[in-house]
Amino acid sequence: MDKIFDQLEGLLDRYSELQELMSDPEVINDTKRYMKLSKEEADMRDVVAAFKKYKELKQSISDSDEILRETDDAEMQALAKDELNESKAELEKVEHDITILMLPKDPNDDKNIIMEIRGAAGGDEASLFAADLLGMYSKYAEKQGWSFEIIDQNATEVGGYKDVAVMITGNRVYSKLKYENGAHRVQRVPSTESAGRVHTSTATVAIMPEYDEVELDLDPKDIRVDVYRSSGAGGQHINKTSSAVRMTHLPTGIVVAMQDQRSQQQNREKAMQILRSRVYDYYESENQSEYDEQRKSAVGTGDRSERIRTYNYPQNRVTDHRIGLSLNKLDRIMNGELDEIIDALVVFDQTKKLEQIQNGETKLF
Repeated sequence: MDKIFDQLEGLLDRYSELQELMSDPEVINDTKRYMKLSKEEADMRDVVAAFKKYKELKQSISDSDEILRETDDAEMQALAKDELNESKAELEKVEHDITILMLPKDPNDDKNIIMEIRGAAGGDEASLFAADLLGMYSKYAEKQGWSFEIIDQNATEVGGYKDVAVMITGNRVYSKLKYENGAHRVQRVPSTESAGRVHTSTATVAIMPEYDEVELDLDPKDIRVDVYRSSGAGGQHINKTSSAVRMTHLPTGIVVAMQDQRSQQQNREKAMQILRSRVYDYYESENQSEYDEQRKSAVGTGDRSERIRTYNYPQNRVTDHRIGLSLNKLDRIMNGELDEIIDALVVFDQTKKLEQIQNGETKLF
């Protein structure tokens, strides 16, 4: 823990330097530099305020100790003891807050996301489960005040989805939904099962941060674009014009087909959004796979497609296998009440990062 607080003095110096720079007319007139410094200052603000409070409390404790050592006045001693106990209790809380604030930030946490849900093993039942997951995330997004838009879908005849893609926009979407990435398993009696037997099916969820052109530069020469007539619903207009778009990223072979929007231009924009995120995700996954292979013996596998959660309908139970959390409130969770699971995953992630810091495996801030 001491290692964390030793580094904070340097952080205070840098924060003071930033404030001076941001009041410099030359910096103010350089919009790009000013915005960069403003972001750095904003990222530090909370931890600097917490550390200043920490130093005040340490001084208060020292002052109270000195009074207790040097005075024989009973009233003064009683006041000093009360002050000492209050400061020590508050100091413990502030120390915890600082360690959390100092954890390495995920640079994607503030981003919107593209979520892809696919029915996997289980045929029609898997596609129906994919639709149920879509509904769950839609309700969760509504509770968070986020925008939830279906941008591509491949529906099945039974009312499910072979695959569906949605854009979720709002405040810190990725920071919460990144934990949903992986394989979700359902155990229940399918509506098509006449014998009443419980079946097991799976659907996969992929969470990709939304990237713009500045963050991920795709060379137009690497993208093949094909246009064709839409085959799905949408009326005469959508079927009579070549509004559907298929984009292929030649270096990776990733293909995105988009036909749900009204015009070819809208389909192009949505296809490019998804393609950019998929390509970035592809390269990130490739790097992660290399890292995981090197660290497998020490930290286990990091396969993104492994089962992360089971939804057991007969027992009204949801189990997140990564943290061993079981909740007997499946009905409420499917109604979008995901906070308890996501909050537990956030705490687990923070604890793991803190252990890495204390073991010297990860740099602070």
